[in-house]
Amino acid sequence: MNTEELKQLENDLWRSADTLRANSDLKSGEYSTPVLGLIFLKFADNRYRGFEEEIENAYNKLKGTRREKALSDIAIEKCGFFFQLAAGGR
Repeated sequence: MNTEELKQLENDLWRSADTLRANSDLKSGEYSTPVLGLIFLKFADNRYRGFEEEIENAYNKLKGTRREKALSDIAIEKCGFFFQLAAGGR
């Protein structure tokens, strides 16, 4: 990320924080929790995507064998965590 992109990101983050402050009943100390939660979820998504192909390959290789593992177990081994959507997933 170059200096110009970093400055644009900073401006976007400040603009988002100003919008959140102006359009919610939350005090500044109260909206940090949801914001940090969103940042963590984005981090987790990026990290998982970095391992996704490796996880899928390992799952497919072991599927139907005596050494078969759940996708969640393989994901935890490869990237350290696994999230499953409440509405579905494997």
